[in-house]
Formats: sequence, C-alpha cells, structure tokens
Amino acid sequence: MDSGGKYDAVIVGGGHNGLVAAAYLARAGCSVLVLERRGEIGGAAVSFRAFDGVDVRLSRYSYLVSLLPRKIAADLGLGVELRRRRMSSYTPSGDTGLLVDTGDDARTAAAFRAVTGSTKDFDAWREFYARAGRVAAATFDTLTEPLPSREGLKARIGDAEAWATLFERPIAETLTGLFSDDTVRGVVLTDALIGTFAGAGDGDLRQNRCLLYHLIGNGTGDWDVPVGGMGAVTGALADVARGAGATLVTGAEVRSVSPDGEVRYTLDGAEHVVAGGHVLANVAPDTLARLLGEEPGPRPEGAQLKVNMVLSRLPRLRDAAVDPRDAFGGTFHVNETYSQLETAYAEAAAGEIPTLPPCEIYCHSLTDPSILGPAERAAGVQTLTLFGLHMPARLFEADNERARAEALRATIASLDSVLAEPIESCLLRDAAGDPCVEAKTPLDLEAELGLPRGHIFHRDLSWPYAEDPDDAGKWGVETAHERVLLCGAGAVRGGGVSGIPGHNAAMAVLARRRGPEQAG
Repeated sequence: MDSGGKYDAVIVGGGHNGLVAAAYLARAGCSVLVLERRGEIGGAAVSFRAFDGVDVRLSRYSYLVSLLPRKIAADLGLGVELRRRRMSSYTPSGDTGLLVDTGDDARTAAAFRAVTGSTKDFDAWREFYARAGRVAAATFDTLTEPLPSREGLKARIGDAEAWATLFERPIAETLTGLFSDDTVRGVVLTDALIGTFAGAGDGDLRQNRCLLYHLIGNGTGDWDVPVGGMGAVTGALADVARGAGATLVTGAEVRSVSPDGEVRYTLDGAEHVVAGGHVLANVAPDTLARLLGEEPGPRPEGAQLKVNMVLSRLPRLRDAAVDPRDAFGGTFHVNETYSQLETAYAEAAAGEIPTLPPCEIYCHSLTDPSILGPAERAAGVQTLTLFGLHMPARLFEADNERARAEALRATIASLDSVLAEPIESCLLRDAAGDPCVEAKTPLDLEAELGLPRGHIFHRDLSWPYAEDPDDAGKWGVETAHERVLLCGAGAVRGGGVSGIPGHNAAMAVLARRRGPEQAG
C-alpha cells in the first residue's frame, strides 16, 4: 500500500464538474488531486471517433450546453466557443411540420397556422415562454450563490402566476389549459422529460423540475453547440486545472472514502491511499454511499436510449417546403405529441418498450462542422444524435443486449415514420462496411460512466432552493460528513453540463478556509 500524501482537496471523478472544482481550488492556492476511473478525463462530456475509419468526433454521451454559466467561463478563462442555433425545433406533423425559427416570427406563426389551423397557440406559446423567461432571468444567477429559501426565490421571481406554473402545478394542467393542439403541447412537454421518467400530471412534479432546468440556462434557456464537441469543453477545463497546479490522474479506481478524508484507490494494479482536507465527490450520491461503506437509498432510474449516427447526407422530409438543414438545425422531434408521450410513458411503466418510441434529434455538424474530418466535410457527411424518451432501465435489466436491439429497431421505425425515406439509406458505412449507428441503454451508461441505472442527472433533479429551511445559505453540496462534499450532478442544483455543482463545492471549501466573505 503506497501512501500518496495529503492534499487540501481530493476530487473523486474527473468529469466536467470535478474539473471545475479543481480549477477553482487550485487557482486559489489549494493542493488538488483528481482521480478519474476511466482512461481519459472528461466523464460524460467527451468526444470520440466512434466508428472505425470515419473521421468524425462525436459528443458520444452529452452534446449541448445550456446551463454552463458565463460566470464560470469568465472566472476560469475558458477559451470555448458556444454557437447559438437559429432554429429552435422542427416537429413533423403529417405532410407538414411545426418549424420554430427564432429569427423569423412570421415564419414561425405560419408554421403554427399550418399545423394547428390558426395562430392562437402561437400567441399562447409566446405567452408561456415569456413567463418562463421571467423565471429564468430571476433564477439563473442564484445557482452559483448560496441556496435561497423557497420564499426568497419566490419573492425574487416576483410573478405569482409564473411561480405557480413551474413550481406548484403539474405541467399537464398548464399545457392542456393553455394550448389546444396536441403537437404544440408535446413540443413543450419534451423538455420536462429529458432524463426524467414521469407522466405530465405526476404529483411529485419531477417533470416540472426537469422542465425548469431546461428553460433557465443563462437566463435565456438557449441550448448552444460547443465548437469542437463536448471534449473541447472538458479539455479546456482540464488545461485550466493543470495550469493552476492540480494533479489529474486517469485509470485510478477509487475503492473507498472515509469521513475523515482518507481515499483509497488502485492504479496500475497497485493500491494507494491519500488524505484530503476535503473530499469532493464527482460521482452519484448512490456511488458515494457505497464508497463510504453506507447503505445507499432507493436507486434512481435513468430512462433514455442514446443513439449516435453518422450520415452520408441528411434524409428527405415529407414536408417539401422545409429544407432538411433547417429541420435538423435545431431539435427535431419525432412522435412527441402530448398524447404520444403519455402513451409511451404508460407502456414503459407497464414494462414494455413503447410501440412508437418518442425521440428527438440533434445535428451537431450543421452548426459546427469542425468535428468532421476534411474528407467527411467535403463529402457532406452529417452527424445525428438521437435521444429516446421513456426508455427506463427496467426495460433492459432482464437482457440488455436483446432489449437494446429491440429498442433500437422500434426507435428507427419511429423515425422512419416521419421521414420521406428510411434513415438507413442515409447512414454512412464504416471501414468494415457496417452502418455508422450505435445505441446506449441506461445499463450501458451505468457500465461505461458509473451513472446509477443510467440516470443522467445521478438522481431526480432538485428544486433550485433550500427545501429544508435549515439549508438556506448553504451551497447544496453538503453531506452528513463535514469533510465530504458532493460536486457532481446529484448535488442540489446539479444536472446537465453546467459546472455549477463543481463551482459550488469549491466555494463551500473556500468559505471554510477563508471565511464566507472571501469565498465568492
């Protein structure tokens, strides 16, 4: 057993949140050790050449950025370019479709008229997102401050109806009361279901919490494309952390953490032990409990099928009036009407793969062709990332291989049902002649990334305030052990590629070292 010395902070997990924490702490003069299980830094925010002989760097697990505060990017001097997508979304509907063009209200209004028969729902749409915008503008900056109380955040928002819409009433009530069209209702509802297995009317409001986080990023809710892929984000964070003096170690499997800061890990077959003034856990709370030798609580459950594709060209649409580059330039919704989403949820809750799986698609390469090699770019190659909703881990636990194949078949058939041609006819072939498509189930994400049952947020998202009044003024990263803090997605105000839990854990450490007035 090798004793590796003592650090001010030992960070378990080298994903983006761990790197944010490492960068802040090292820049403040702390000695920092980051231990990453995988062979590379970055966690879920990495880029891969997933297909042999194809020079395309896919953001394999996570793919868009909304919640990363400009404050963190500015504080750390991150040289990462985020590009705004003009097209918000396109939703096929028969032989037409609902195109939301953020640069052309008249065009968007015409699309609403074509799909719904009037612009009534477009007016309601603008009302809803204006309301959400007021919440976003008042809430986002609080995510990198000590936790407000519930009443404090409500007063800061200062809009009783907006508060009730997002924080108190199941989103089903708002959607069915505000919009008349099933397609329009579904477009809004999808943001409440990313990584969250819930019905629109569930009383615990998990769906509302998920929707809230999808609407508030940087006060606008815009989802941006990182130039160079997700690996560019974590690569820049790693550079800042190393440059400030943090030590980053890959291939280090942490075996245990003690409440007094002792961390045991294996590296290259040898066992090591280090001591930390603080241990920051960039792992799921479920995983941290096991490392502490404690009994984990009820295991969370992820609920998505992740599919990566490389295409020789974009597919043709049934809607000849819309350019596929516009349709795929934002979020492309597939069979995600309100009723289709509710049907799929009911089927999955009953233990069945949905008959018509709802999913949505992003084309990174339209906004950022830098992820394509020169030959691929010249040939017009494009990438598609598909996120399938209502695919909970329970559907895959009996036989992951069989269920993955079945879920992929059903999802491809769902996609084909809204296109003018099968997507298979557009798939690029790899060096072996196989189509460039791969699927990841919740169990695959657990095996590859340590996400408990594939839960992309580590556990259900929290409200962005102190649910226990005694926690107001804390950072939302504290555990039962003074020296052990959460710094991953399972912290309060965690989830998504945000860096917020990493920032907040670092601020909690610095507050203890220097005094609260010097930690921000």
